[in-house]
Amino acid sequence: MTTLKAVLGPTNTGKTHYALERMMGHATGMIGLPLRLLAREVYDRVVAAKGAAACALITGEERIWPKTARYFICTVESMPVHQRVDFLAIDEIQLAEDRDRGHIFTDRILHARGMSETLLLGSDTMGPILRRLDLSVDTQRRERFSELKHAGPIKITKLPKRTAIVAFNAEQVYAIAELLRRQKGGAAVVMGALSPRTRNAQVELYQNGDVDYLVATDAIGMGLNLDVDMIAFAGRSKFDGRRHRALTAAECGQIAGRAGRFRSDGWFCSSGECPPFDEEMVQAVESHRFDPVDELQWRNSDLDFRSIKTLISSLSRPSGRPELRQNPEALDEWVLRRMAEDAAIGPDVCGERQVRRLWDLARLPDFRKAGPEGHGRLVIGLAETLADPDARLGELAMEKRLEALASPRGDIASLQQRLAAIRTWTYAAHREDWLENAAVWREKTRQVEDRLSDALHEALTARFVDKRTTALLAGLRKEDALVSEMDTGGEIKVEGHIVGRLRGLSFEPVSTAGGLEGKAVRGAAIQALKPILIQRLNAITTSDDLAFQLSDAGAILYGGEPIARLAKGADWLSPRVELIGGAEADDASRIAAGSRLQAWIEAEIARKLPTHHGLKVGEAAKSLEGLARGLAFRIMETGAAVDLRQDEPGHRIEADQREALRAVGIRTGRVSAHAPDAQKPAPQRLISVLRTVFDDGICLAAPEGAGSFPLDEDWSDATLAANGYLRFGRRAVRADLAERLAWEVAKRRKEAGKNLFALPAELASVVSCPGDEFPDVAKGLGLVPAEKDPETGLPTLWRYGGRGRPDGPQQGRGKRARPEQGQAARAQGGGKRPRPERGGKSGGKPPRRDHRPAKRPDPDSPFAALAVLLPEEKPRKPKRKPKKKRSKPQQGSGFTYTPFQ
Repeated sequence: MTTLKAVLGPTNTGKTHYALERMMGHATGMIGLPLRLLAREVYDRVVAAKGAAACALITGEERIWPKTARYFICTVESMPVHQRVDFLAIDEIQLAEDRDRGHIFTDRILHARGMSETLLLGSDTMGPILRRLDLSVDTQRRERFSELKHAGPIKITKLPKRTAIVAFNAEQVYAIAELLRRQKGGAAVVMGALSPRTRNAQVELYQNGDVDYLVATDAIGMGLNLDVDMIAFAGRSKFDGRRHRALTAAECGQIAGRAGRFRSDGWFCSSGECPPFDEEMVQAVESHRFDPVDELQWRNSDLDFRSIKTLISSLSRPSGRPELRQNPEALDEWVLRRMAEDAAIGPDVCGERQVRRLWDLARLPDFRKAGPEGHGRLVIGLAETLADPDARLGELAMEKRLEALASPRGDIASLQQRLAAIRTWTYAAHREDWLENAAVWREKTRQVEDRLSDALHEALTARFVDKRTTALLAGLRKEDALVSEMDTGGEIKVEGHIVGRLRGLSFEPVSTAGGLEGKAVRGAAIQALKPILIQRLNAITTSDDLAFQLSDAGAILYGGEPIARLAKGADWLSPRVELIGGAEADDASRIAAGSRLQAWIEAEIARKLPTHHGLKVGEAAKSLEGLARGLAFRIMETGAAVDLRQDEPGHRIEADQREALRAVGIRTGRVSAHAPDAQKPAPQRLISVLRTVFDDGICLAAPEGAGSFPLDEDWSDATLAANGYLRFGRRAVRADLAERLAWEVAKRRKEAGKNLFALPAELASVVSCPGDEFPDVAKGLGLVPAEKDPETGLPTLWRYGGRGRPDGPQQGRGKRARPEQGQAARAQGGGKRPRPERGGKSGGKPPRRDHRPAKRPDPDSPFAALAVLLPEEKPRKPKRKPKKKRSKPQQGSGFTYTPFQ
């Protein structure tokens, strides 16, 4: 007496493995599986254990049935239920609720039995309905070997390796695979519509590690055994042949359960366009608790073949049980009704042989997925030839059909269309009563399918797998060193593939590899090029100064390629050097190269900015005292010039201080103090780069060699000073030329002998200024127009109109204005007594010095070395005097200075 047992549980519980072990323990056995792909996989396993002569593979498109076969591996639809076997198993019995195929699974559950043992395998949602069917079934629940956990939403490009992404239409599968090719090197593609040969070749890419991702349809949920750590849902709705609908929790659990094998935990997540899983769904999938199946699809299997009408009527017979639901929308029934309505076939077909023939034709699967109308036309066309049970398709007709399908050329879509079409004729070739010489046509259709399968595999691989990446990944897994080479231009080949080029110390992938994750290409290239990087770093360490250049962007170039960049240091004259790239080399080589480049930039600053260097680290500053030292510090802060026009009148530089400043490279005059060696083009460019690095913003560089230039809103006073220029209205004038112009103006004033004097037009050339803009420059010297030409509107006579007059005492001359000069000035100015300057009395008398001891500079300041020059003050009681406004140091330069009193 046979025993009927249901082994139920979630995925990864070993149900199928258990069934195979039980089957091979019997002398004969049969197992029905949900997919042709899975049937082929199980067939290979049984053949490995029992030998090919003992095994049969029976599907709609393949039939390997040796005469000595004892074990039959079949799709559920193709099970030869008339074959008596000791053991029989049906896998994935929960598909009995599927609207298209469910009635076949239900029929096998109710009627297919082994002589000694029968196993029903599937989800534990089937337990209650099996009990309701009174099948006297012994139910055994199996627990999952590992846990299944939810990982939350994850972007496709962030998915970990060994992930299978599940989509529900071919377009979505291809789009995701294309994205993974660009970002991760490639992906294998598995769909139910693929032939076993194509599917196996694609799975091998994944299983061998040539690619780390697999994109599949929900066919992956039907028992395909893969080494998958995570299942990512790219959607949660599908077209079931009639409508788009959301997946049930049980369907999600069936798919997600393919993650994790045996004792390894699995993960599932939402990705792409899939909405996040709600908490209820997550708990159901993780705990494998789903709503039980409450009804199965059913169709009467006791059919009446007396006529086509009686057959249709018997197919429509109800089950009489509420849990067995008849599905009137089955495709084969719809096609049968169309044949009954067709004039060439007619509703009056009678006789068991004739009716059975029509029913066999109606059950031809829709491999092309053409839909009821498209598939119906194909079947009716065949029925017009094969309606007579003795009729056969001729060889000429088959030859023409196969010739149109045999070409292995074309894109993925055309190859898939041909494969779907050839599957129709492969199915027909396994019907001995449909074709002449059916065995010959089985071989021919198999050859065509194999060629198309190979071509489709190559097309899928070419489109969705970067072969460069797969070759490098394979090379990285080998213990031997990678075969690599680099030409004189820096182009790199690894294992014969161009992977990029070395620029400076940085590896750059080739443009066609821009979508790669980068680990394969970078890892392979750097592993092979580590000795070359060390050699290049050593060459940098031993190179002389002429080998390096500084770019406008603050990068240090070697051989025309960037190898390092300047970074913000303690002050703008002390930048740090950071290497660009070369991280794969050893630390000692990197440190040595970095030290060499740091020494080079310090030498470059000392060479192009000797005044600044001398004040910062040399002995030059020790000769400076008081205001001279403060003015030197201001030059250090600003860069190249200081505008003296707004300084307090009391801050005059004495003659000996002027000479001391000149000795250290600083010139002072009527309107400015400047460092002449910082106003040349090369130093100006260097200052611009250094200030840009330190200030974290762009410091503009003045036009090379310009005496003056027009200004816009981008030029601040600080930027002008860094370049050695002063603002004169709407123009910038170089500080040394501004001094020359001030001297020329003073000369004209002295020659005139009065406060009304003319300025010749050629004075504009002193500062390279257009004539119509020269009045603005003159106003910057404290001049105001006294008379204007009525026609041109240009000034013809000028007079001094404010502080900073160019004919007055120069900064540092220390002369007082004599009383008679003051009287003459009042006479020339219209008899008005001049207003006294702030900080002093009229007549130009300088203010008294403050005898309080000067504050010492910050000891951490780069300018603290000048503290040794402070004079030793004797304690004395200070005299009462008005408070005097102190000048403030410029902010943000990195230097710290307390003004001397």
